[in-house]
Amino acid sequence: MTLTSQSFFDIFRLMKPRIIVLLAITCVGAMLVASKGNTDLLSFNALFWGTIGLCLSAGGANTVNMWYDRDIDQVMKRTQNRPLPAGRMQPKTVLFLGIFWGVFAHVLLSVMVNPLTACMATAGYLFYVFIYTMFLKRRTVQNIVIGGAAGAFPPVVGWAAIQNDVSSWMPWAMFLIIFLWTPPHFWALALKKREDYQNAKIPMLPCVKGEDETKVQIVYYMLILIPVTLSIGLWGHLGFIYFIAATYLGAVWLYKAYKLMHDKGIDRAMDVFMFSLYYLAFLFAAMVVDTFI
Repeated sequence: MTLTSQSFFDIFRLMKPRIIVLLAITCVGAMLVASKGNTDLLSFNALFWGTIGLCLSAGGANTVNMWYDRDIDQVMKRTQNRPLPAGRMQPKTVLFLGIFWGVFAHVLLSVMVNPLTACMATAGYLFYVFIYTMFLKRRTVQNIVIGGAAGAFPPVVGWAAIQNDVSSWMPWAMFLIIFLWTPPHFWALALKKREDYQNAKIPMLPCVKGEDETKVQIVYYMLILIPVTLSIGLWGHLGFIYFIAATYLGAVWLYKAYKLMHDKGIDRAMDVFMFSLYYLAFLFAAMVVDTFI
């Protein structure tokens, strides 16, 4: 790989593209649900620029996160090859990029979509950078519980892009789903990466409360999350298709978590983590299918 291509790859990697893919899925899913089946509302600017702007804003927040966490990234094995701890980029450059993407995304969304969409994306950016990264992450075991709100903004961004309004309860129900989904999703990974977090002195739940308590908390959060997902099918404008999908996906994920809770080790932790990704993506896909059928 040449120096130039490596530099572009590193800039892209700073944005944490694998995370952004899931954020984009929830954003676009919310856009399609917000149309309520009326394709006339699905303008090119809202769909295309709304998604691009969301991705750039989230990528900017992730880039600032990489800048701020460069010290602990050097300690954790899974992050040691990131551009900053590996010495391939300078901190000032990374910070500039993170701020630039955030500002550029806000302007782009304001001009090409609407100011409300820009404000919702920027709210997520600011929450992730200041509340989660700089305040919560290194201070409290509740870091990912409260900080999960940052990753819950994309559906609100998507809804605002189509409706230019977020007063409906539906985008906030989607927000709540992701907010409740985040702890069991992340704690399953934290079980597997517990040693890394301990070395970096990050108070993740498995480090502070232990493996057994983390497994129990994963199940508890699912028992709160699943009824919330089902309530949208019972009382929202989504119907039978979504309700069946939410029931099935929730049952499978809960079963996997239940098996993990009763195992002595953490061998099933990555299975719970990986399924959580499919769970959220297919849950939003079911919302879209139900909206248009």
